[in-house]
Amino acid sequence: MSPSIVALLGFAALFLLIVLHVPLAIAMMIVGACGFAVLVGPEPASALFADDVASVLGSPDMAIIPLFLLMGSFAGAAGLSADLYRFANAFVGHWRGGLAMATIGGCAGFGAVCGSSLATVGTMVRVAHPEMLARGYAPHFSAGTIAVGGTLGLMIPPSIIMVLYAVLTETFVIDLYIGAIVPGLLAVLLYFVAIHWWARRHPVEAPRGSRSDWRARRKAAAEAGGVITMVFVVTGGMYGGIFTATEAAAIGAFVAFLFLVLRGRFDAREFWRMIVGVAATTGMIYMMVIGASVFNYFVAVSHVPEQLLGWITASNIPHLAILALILALYIVLGAVFDETATMLITLPFVLPLVLGFGYDAVWWGIVNVVVITIGLICPPIGLNVLVLAGLLRRIAVRKIYAGIVPFLAMDVVRLALLLLFPALVTWLPGTMR
Repeated sequence: MSPSIVALLGFAALFLLIVLHVPLAIAMMIVGACGFAVLVGPEPASALFADDVASVLGSPDMAIIPLFLLMGSFAGAAGLSADLYRFANAFVGHWRGGLAMATIGGCAGFGAVCGSSLATVGTMVRVAHPEMLARGYAPHFSAGTIAVGGTLGLMIPPSIIMVLYAVLTETFVIDLYIGAIVPGLLAVLLYFVAIHWWARRHPVEAPRGSRSDWRARRKAAAEAGGVITMVFVVTGGMYGGIFTATEAAAIGAFVAFLFLVLRGRFDAREFWRMIVGVAATTGMIYMMVIGASVFNYFVAVSHVPEQLLGWITASNIPHLAILALILALYIVLGAVFDETATMLITLPFVLPLVLGFGYDAVWWGIVNVVVITIGLICPPIGLNVLVLAGLLRRIAVRKIYAGIVPFLAMDVVRLALLLLFPALVTWLPGTMR
């Protein structure tokens, strides 16, 4: 049986297992190990599996994940997200749509200590949504702002999904974090533009707030000073080469824990619940990475990516057209699967094509994350929207999507800019090497 036929059967088996609700990690392990055994042999397959498990468990980059998850859990329990929100609101709340801008700013700030989209949504909905409703904001616009702001948890370092990309592609995670700075700031700026445009067209749905005096601003800055300092220490230390990403994650988790204790919010039961939650999430991620790695080897020995690249080259299809199809596929998958599953399933096929076109791995990693975040807020099954609808049961899903429309337009603009100007991603990592 030819490797291509084995690969097609493997893909069909993976799809069937997913439909049967077999956990993705287990499905990829089964298909990857069996396919590798058919193509190479049972003994090499068993040796590969053992080596792969040891490699993932011993990876320094993977050690970042539980530490950043702990940092996000401790920061949320300590109330740091509310501090960031009040700080942003004190400075921009009096603008047209200013409270929505403060929500985006708060999401970006909390994303810098969380690294997760769904966690950012779950935290900020409790902080921002009641305040926006109290100030007269339309419920659907408030919910849409929070759903979109949650995607910044993936774009603003330290992003968990960027760590996974770095591990699976053998890319330096610091390069990805540095490369995400400009696209992350661009996202915040474009979301501000979308809010301003919406507020001008629908002033009743996004009214101006009162202007804070400088005394109130200084107070808000002082309250948020700790978390802002923590973010700058963690990210600045990584970018400046003072310590590694793993050390930065450990320092961030420790500082967030200090905030939890010093603010008198430490509770033994809640602490244990956070530890168990982080352990469960970490275990799931480790299993998924092991499964994806085994599946990657199967795809590699089947030579399907090389055959696809050869076919595309021979057919003279423009590379941008292929990229457009890939990005459309990512948006569809991102609307159905979570960000981790979307990346792990597609990376073995897509990355060789992109690199074969001559693009940079860091650039593609950031573009990959951007397009996955778009999928998280796209109908009909954007996960961020579904999670938010579950938390805000009085707002229909279709109304949340109505509040997302202006932000989706800005996401398309951002994606186009990154495709047309790759230096927006690659310039900063290149200058800091």
